[in-house]
Amino acid sequence: MGVLKRYGKYLPISEKTPAVNLEEGSTPLVRLDRIGGELGIELWAKLEGCNPSGSFKDRGMVLAFAKALEDGARAFVCASTGNTSASAAAYAAHVGAPCYVLLPSGKVALGKLAQALIYGARVIAVEGNFDRALEMAREASELKKIAIVNSVNPYRIISQKSGAWEICEALGQAPDLHVIPVGNAGNISAYWAGYRDFNVWGRVSALPKMIGIQAEGAAPLATGKPCPNPETVATAIRIGNPVGAKTAIEAVSQSDGFFETVTDREILDAQKMLASRAGIFAEPASCTTLAGLVKLAAANTAKKLPQGAKTVIILTGNGLKDPDTAISQVEPPVKIGGSLEELLEVMA
Repeated sequence: MGVLKRYGKYLPISEKTPAVNLEEGSTPLVRLDRIGGELGIELWAKLEGCNPSGSFKDRGMVLAFAKALEDGARAFVCASTGNTSASAAAYAAHVGAPCYVLLPSGKVALGKLAQALIYGARVIAVEGNFDRALEMAREASELKKIAIVNSVNPYRIISQKSGAWEICEALGQAPDLHVIPVGNAGNISAYWAGYRDFNVWGRVSALPKMIGIQAEGAAPLATGKPCPNPETVATAIRIGNPVGAKTAIEAVSQSDGFFETVTDREILDAQKMLASRAGIFAEPASCTTLAGLVKLAAANTAKKLPQGAKTVIILTGNGLKDPDTAISQVEPPVKIGGSLEELLEVMA
């Protein structure tokens, strides 16, 4: 059941709103007992890579497209580090509309670029970083009178709240800690708003602490310092000037949470840990969440990571979004001839 159908009563839709649906949302919430036991917490992972285009972006994109179509839009544009472009291109193909995506030249994982292209979007590589691409997309949207579907579009954030609603329904309560990657910073705000909705509506009695994780090379919110040239292996959050900075800071402050940074090495180690100990393959940006928890556990900071805390990490994108990075971190296949003896020797 798609987001608009499952949560329509909570969303700004009417009989005039097109019923756009790729069966997004309703993603698994998986308990990670092995890793959680090592960290001394009750650990759950929300597998947003199970969305139709392989990332959390579909939750917000469905409402952005539906409302834009309702208002008469016939074409769409976005800037992206990869996942937004894939999602926008997928929904544009679904509704039969042109889509233009602006990507930082040479800074997008191949899997995400392949998605945008195969869905039929017009892909435009921009010299410069994501921030410049977004600036150009916003200007083009106004001049060409076409709908922009980045998180500057308020409907994106509204329906991304559905992730928090699903977590509360699955657990029967809000978690103690909610850990999420932070790039353009819209998702952390959306989840916080979603938890607050359920609290106001009387569906949960408590709220989680929001913990936003940024890559060390792209951490303007965690450090409080400008980041004009962001660099990290986690391409999905390689953003130096987050559009959602203000509301993200408010979400962390209001929830008594915090921001944390992790290195690229810590991210890649967490990706291998998640895959080899939990059977879940997530893209590097997603794995900042686990990397952050490992870092907090090693620091033995009980205030930030209480023993036994019910903790949810948001795995924002599928690992197949960026297979090259994963392959570069592991041993290549063992080559043997065609004899059984060689096989048995390797298996010893």
